[in-house]
Amino acid sequence: MYELDEKKYLYLLAIIPVLVLVFLYVQYWKRKKQREFGDLEMVQKLSPEKSVFKPALKFTVMLLALAALIIGLVNPKIGTKLETVKREGIDIVFAVDVSKSMLAEDVAPSRLEKSKQIVSQIINQLGSDRIGIVAYAGSAFPVLPITTDYSVAKMFLQSMNTDMVSSLGTSLDDAIKLSATYFDKGNKTNKLLIMISDGEDHGEGAEEAAEEANKIGLKIITIGVGTEKGGPIPLKRNGVVESFKRDGNNEVVVTKRNQESLKEIAKATKGGYVDGDNTKAVLEYVKKALDNIEKTEFEATQMADFEAQFQWFLGIAFSLLFLDIFFLEIKTSWIKKMNLFNEKES
Repeated sequence: MYELDEKKYLYLLAIIPVLVLVFLYVQYWKRKKQREFGDLEMVQKLSPEKSVFKPALKFTVMLLALAALIIGLVNPKIGTKLETVKREGIDIVFAVDVSKSMLAEDVAPSRLEKSKQIVSQIINQLGSDRIGIVAYAGSAFPVLPITTDYSVAKMFLQSMNTDMVSSLGTSLDDAIKLSATYFDKGNKTNKLLIMISDGEDHGEGAEEAAEEANKIGLKIITIGVGTEKGGPIPLKRNGVVESFKRDGNNEVVVTKRNQESLKEIAKATKGGYVDGDNTKAVLEYVKKALDNIEKTEFEATQMADFEAQFQWFLGIAFSLLFLDIFFLEIKTSWIKKMNLFNEKES
């Protein structure tokens, strides 16, 4: 197993084919000028010790040194072994509302982006807990199964958008039912579902689904985003607002947060509701809730002892650059014996 520490430097490898093209053009230009100067064979006899092979060799060595230097900047790491790590924590699933009403900007930058910020900051303050992610609108969609890899979770989180689920509405019951399948019923690890939504346009059966979840020991914390005053749903193209969503009477739709439905869901599992507009309050509430939940020991297999390998590539790069100093652009005895490029005199 391996990983690349600074992948952004891989783009520098694009310099190499550019340099090859420049080198070939310069050789072509030199050859052309030599022909303009006089007979090519006669010009070569004026500098009999000039090697055709050596410039190409020096250039190749330079390219190899440059490639090794770039890979050294990338800093590849090799994992030497797999090990099983014992951790203490709980299983947490984040269910994020991605319905169209989450595009409303009554909270900055939008309800959906605010939700992602909240989840990301909650993840930042977790310790050894396992997490999963569900997206839902009119139906629910699994985004990420239970994992201990927080960096991957954040990557999937940022990719969430309102086009992930085509169904209209906000099916809170589907989100609860799907989230419940993330947890192993035979596992004694404590379970927590954190739902982020504006609570609007929810389907029937959310409270019943929450009561069923309570039977398997699943506690639900609901976080409401948006304001009670509400706001319109912008329709954008290339990030620019062109209009707002309208109803059948051509009136601009105003979407409002419905915290009552979210409170009922949380109450059914002896969980809690918190206003998501105040991020600091949310983080404090969730932290306090997590502190009051008993942690369970579980095992996680992961690659350990990733060792940096950049020093080898930097060593190769500097060795090649040092070697390049001794490559003079004149013929040497072993080159003459090989007669590369027909460099012997006839």
